[in-house]
Amino acid sequence: MVSKRIQEMPFSSIRKLTPFANQAKKEGKSVYHLNIGAPDVVTPKAFFQAIKEADVDVLSYSPSQGIPELLEANAQYFQKIGLNFTRDDLVITNGGSEALLFSLLATTDVGDQVLTCEPFYTNYKTFFHEVGVSPTTFPTDVKEGFALPAREVIEKAITEKTKAILISNPGNPTGAVYSKEEVRLLGDIAKDHDLFILADEVYREFIYDGKEFTSFASFEDLADRVIVLDSISKRFSACGARIGCTATKNKAMQEALVKLATGRLACPYLEQVGAVALYQLPDDYFDQVREEYTLRRNCIEAELAKIPGVVTSHSTGAFYIIADLPVEDAEDFARFMLTDFQDQGETVMMAPAAGFYQNTQVGKSQVRLAYVLESEKIARACQLIGLALEEYKKR
Repeated sequence: MVSKRIQEMPFSSIRKLTPFANQAKKEGKSVYHLNIGAPDVVTPKAFFQAIKEADVDVLSYSPSQGIPELLEANAQYFQKIGLNFTRDDLVITNGGSEALLFSLLATTDVGDQVLTCEPFYTNYKTFFHEVGVSPTTFPTDVKEGFALPAREVIEKAITEKTKAILISNPGNPTGAVYSKEEVRLLGDIAKDHDLFILADEVYREFIYDGKEFTSFASFEDLADRVIVLDSISKRFSACGARIGCTATKNKAMQEALVKLATGRLACPYLEQVGAVALYQLPDDYFDQVREEYTLRRNCIEAELAKIPGVVTSHSTGAFYIIADLPVEDAEDFARFMLTDFQDQGETVMMAPAAGFYQNTQVGKSQVRLAYVLESEKIARACQLIGLALEEYKKR
């Protein structure tokens, strides 16, 4: 028998319906993937060129904390955006996922709780199960743009077992961007209840409509309790490289994170070499990427608005949007689209949003859509969703 930990661990909502999508493809259907935040923006060639030019005789272990060149490149990046991290404050990790895993291991014990909002990134559940902690949550609402609720609502979810606040900003799966006042609110709550802040800020470049990003690390009085989780995956469309990092000014936490890094030996050397080159790209690279995603965001919101009964919030960050569908069970509908629906040989894969909630009934009629395809493909995918809803209701 597998461990109880694994038995109780849910499948990721993002990939839960993959077997049905694979079968649909075997049947000759073309599937538009709106289920996963895997950008189709071309990975900068500088990444591959740096690896090609690496002059290496023996591919040995890299330093556990990360190669010096990448630590320095990461530190310079943070300093450029106004965050006072040096290379000594950083640990290079195997993607943002390991950054989160290490941070949870460093700040919590088995049986502790981590405070987060609903909905939250579904894979947080995976890591909570792995380290033996549980989430305690406060609600946010699609009709309110998933803004933070009042302080008393948030504090009501804190217990004596709560050790940290974990928050994604910009939000996955909501696309919400928290204001400076909202970030400060969570910071004050963390101070008053002596909590760590695990700041998942991997989407900080993806902000639209002139909104400004505020990092938890920008407040000096929070420095001893903030661990920033970062990654090149979305920023540079390099999900397969699996390079992320942690950043903290808390020396005890930094020592703990380095200790964990030595236990897993090292991150891949060549991918770190490629990542250094990515951080040397000109600043206008992000301007072009933001412009493209703004077009995609505008497209998906306009197309979803054409479908009767669909309710969405306005996505101002990341590249996700939550859609509340006129169905009782969005997972059943998403499966229906893969197994029983097609129009001109095409269909859509979505991520049921119930898996992004601790209380799965709250999001039962919702899906998360990732606008990571070209606008014309997004428009067609939304058209297919509308057609499928009509057919689903008839059945």
